[in-house]
Formats: sequence, structure tokens, C-alpha cells
Amino acid sequence: MTQGKIERYHRSMKNVVKLENTYYPWELEQAIGRWVQYYNHERYHESLDNVTPSDDYHGRSEEILDQRAIIKSRTMIQRKVQNLRLAG
Repeated sequence: MTQGKIERYHRSMKNVVKLENTYYPWELEQAIGRWVQYYNHERYHESLDNVTPSDDYHGRSEEILDQRAIIKSRTMIQRKVQNLRLAG
């Protein structure tokens, strides 16, 4: 199972990095570094409940998920009120 995750990670990295034309080894290293930065700090991971690995590692995932739950609750209440106004 772990080997499959690593293979998937490498395939994802190759799909993005290979889109850039690099002519020197240091350009490739920079492209990979940018991708790793994006993957760990910006990209939401479905397996982590759509939180970045950095947020999960630093223990911020529960706070983020709680904030999302509050926003979802408020949104549902607003939609219900709006739909009741339109219906009646």
C-alpha cells in the first residue's frame, strides 16, 4: 500500500514537472522544489478531509474543519430562510 502511494506521488509530480522545459539540472531541481512546496502547503488532499498536509502536520486540521462546519451551518440556515421567503 505504501509503495502505491509513493508511485502515485511520483506520477503526479512528473505530470506537472514535465510540462516545463528545463535545460539545466538546477532548473529541474527548482521545478521539483516548487511542486513539493505546492503539494505540501497549498494542495488540499481528499484523504486528509481536504486539508493541506502542512496544516494536518502542525495540528491545524481540527480548527479548519470546525470553521468549515460553522460556515456550512450558517449557509444552510441562510438558504433555508431564503427558500422560505421565496415560497411564501
